[in-house]
Amino acid sequence: MSGLLLRLAGPLQSWGERSAFTPVRDTAPFPTRSALIGMFAAAEGHSRDQADLDRYRDLRLTVRVDRPGVRLVDYHTAGGGFPKDRTAATSGGSNKGAAVITRRHYLSDAVFVVAVTAPQETIDRLAAALSRPHWAPYLGRRSCVPDEPFLLRHHVDNPEEELRTRVPLSRTPPPAQDAHSRETGTIAVDFLREQPPPTSSSSAPAPVDTIDVNDVPVSFAQHGRSHTGRRLYRTVETVPRSLAGPPKTLMQRLIDYAHREESA
Repeated sequence: MSGLLLRLAGPLQSWGERSAFTPVRDTAPFPTRSALIGMFAAAEGHSRDQADLDRYRDLRLTVRVDRPGVRLVDYHTAGGGFPKDRTAATSGGSNKGAAVITRRHYLSDAVFVVAVTAPQETIDRLAAALSRPHWAPYLGRRSCVPDEPFLLRHHVDNPEEELRTRVPLSRTPPPAQDAHSRETGTIAVDFLREQPPPTSSSSAPAPVDTIDVNDVPVSFAQHGRSHTGRRLYRTVETVPRSLAGPPKTLMQRLIDYAHREESA
């Protein structure tokens, strides 16, 4: 098994939990499996109707929540007051000449780092596609453009261990008066895993909160989109305090981290 690391950051992200068009376009508080697999399929040049989702079945995803972001709701309208041929169609394909109104939810200023683990040949294929994508990646919606660096590392022997010990954290260290962080040299960070977290004989296991989500894609077809469920294991784990730093040094720390793989 091998892996790669993606950093999902940008002014806005939106990870819709419901595939059907409704007046309220929600967002999950973290990247969904459906959105990530859709990103990979788009990078490889597979259209919604042609994507073979079995090729992504063996992916294991782990998400580190560097910053959860702030939920933002956009009151959005399209059309209204124009002739029928200049007004947006409704989700049913009809057009009544009235404005289509939605409230679209986003995560503002959120940052997630995703470890993707899979057999070596799958990682090779995905790394090549994400380095030169057929269709540009986006953070849940086309208007949500990712920051750079996006693909942090292409080939990592143990990407989940990298999340815990080496990938720079997009967060400032706790203040000096935080005695626990200062004495232990660690920072508490949220993780979301598709398997129970590994246990260590040298430390007590982290408390686990299980959540069930319906975000495993079965089909991306425009008129037959469907999903099934999976279980996630949410934990609060400690990472080295040294991974964090002031915002003005973050970009350089990320570049240095990504460059070490290129020069290895």
